Amino acid sequence: MKQLLTVLALVCLAAAVASKTSSTINNKYKMKLNAGIITEKLNETKDFYTRILGFGVTFENEFYLLMHTPGKEAEISFLLPNHPSQQPLFHQPFSGQGMYLTLEVDDVYKIYNELKKKGVEIRIDIRDEPWGDRHFAIEDPNGIGIDIVKYTPQTND
Repeated sequence: MKQLLTVLALVCLAAAVASKTSSTINNKYKMKLNAGIITEKLNETKDFYTRILGFGVTFENEFYLLMHTPGKEAEISFLLPNHPSQQPLFHQPFSGQGMYLTLEVDDVYKIYNELKKKGVEIRIDIRDEPWGDRHFAIEDPNGIGIDIVKYTPQTND
């Protein structure tokens, strides 16, 4: 019995050390993602995200716009192309294809109806997917598709 308790204590100690080591490795670098789009349309973009989607402005100047979602859970930035303050890597404007954003919401029907009332063009009408998503899509002034979705876990009936 004494040996069993010793083994259990060693296993618990090893698990605690492994857990501490794992969390130290995983938390070595704190990261926060902020997608950025290079665009000539800063004013149109600001108007769209604030008026249509209720985003707030975190920071802006004459060449950069940082916006946050309602509730400040995420941010997205927009930058003028070819700005002399930026390195060449950040000069070319977004070409308008090959990118989308997903906004996860609690009540997709409410937002769908609000956007329709505002006259926003719905690019993909509201629909239910076999994997459980209920969503619709709109497009921002830069040609970026915005998928507005309520995730619903599938049930195995």
